[in-house]
Amino acid sequence: MNWLRSFLDKIKPNFEKGGKLYFLHSTFEAFEVFFFVPNKVTEKGSHIRDYVDLKRLMTHVLIALAPIVLFGMFNVGLQHFRLQLGLDVDAWGQVVKEIGFWRIFWYGFLHILPIIVVSYVSGLAVEFASAQIRHHQVNEGFLVTGMLIALIVPPTIPLWMLSVATIFAVIFGKEVFGGTGMNFLNPALLTRAFLFFAYPASMSGDAIWVASKGLDVISGPTPLALAAQNQFVQAPSLLTMSLGFIPGSIGETSKILIILAAIYLIFTGVANLRVMISALVGAAAMGIIFNLWGANEYMQIPFYYHFFIGGFLFGAIFMATDPVTSAQTPTGKIYYGLLIGIFCVLIRVVNPAYPEGAMLAILLMNVFAPLIDHLVVQQNINRRKKRALLSQTIKS
Repeated sequence: MNWLRSFLDKIKPNFEKGGKLYFLHSTFEAFEVFFFVPNKVTEKGSHIRDYVDLKRLMTHVLIALAPIVLFGMFNVGLQHFRLQLGLDVDAWGQVVKEIGFWRIFWYGFLHILPIIVVSYVSGLAVEFASAQIRHHQVNEGFLVTGMLIALIVPPTIPLWMLSVATIFAVIFGKEVFGGTGMNFLNPALLTRAFLFFAYPASMSGDAIWVASKGLDVISGPTPLALAAQNQFVQAPSLLTMSLGFIPGSIGETSKILIILAAIYLIFTGVANLRVMISALVGAAAMGIIFNLWGANEYMQIPFYYHFFIGGFLFGAIFMATDPVTSAQTPTGKIYYGLLIGIFCVLIRVVNPAYPEGAMLAILLMNVFAPLIDHLVVQQNINRRKKRALLSQTIKS
């Protein structure tokens, strides 16, 4: 990489103050920081000496997402050929045997790569333009956001819709509030919400999973769609759903890989365990309540199935733990996660028109996260006041 460092050092004066390309200073700095650690140090004032920066944190998340991306490519091809062959969801082994692993993966790769490219190009265009206008640095936050956006949409999403939604989410969900670290809504989930409410036909129902066979079009419902239609008895086996060989958004199907990613993020200290565990507890508690109620078939689905259908587990690991939009206090994180789990299952079961309750639950709690922190801090203040008053009473 010495040649790249030398090349950047050679052209760098053009992008510094007084240079003819100074108006592109933020863009140049973004590319330089992407490849190399900044050579700037703090010379005065209090600061923390630590090797961990935003780029390293984002890198850990991307490493955790890499296996999920590769599996998503394979699964997209698998579902396409399964529908063409007219086989059941649980017959994924037969599909691999008849079609071949690499042919399946290549089909999925060609369909997923444009989605990832459009997500990054659309979002980074806004990020770079915003940084240039405000003369700020380009933050690394979108390196993860761009990948998350691609993973939480159906593989059949029209690219122009994805581009419009991404641009909307980055502008109105992030940049207008000051950029990375200042937004109160998760940009990736805001992208999905925009798509869901603006283009519902492309985000819900059987039409999101189709395969062409000659002039015919074959559709296949997701397990979440079957549950919403009270037809969960037709859902795949628990093993198939755990492995992820089911229709669904690109990165949300393989629960095993999502759990392994969670372990990696916890081990590296990137994600917060309190939010993850409390979200699972909240969903389980709400599911058990509905099981006891049992007014319809959806309520009778065993509570643990809510972890295996839809994007709840992916959301709890990668979205709810967003350090910017989640609660900040340790106790607040517990309440925050519990409410996400409760509202996710509640929205799914009570209002099947919004089958993916995880998206709405996390966005709702993003809005209330500051209030949760305020209540927790105020509770601590009141507790300390009572202790101080009691101490003064005892002394007197």
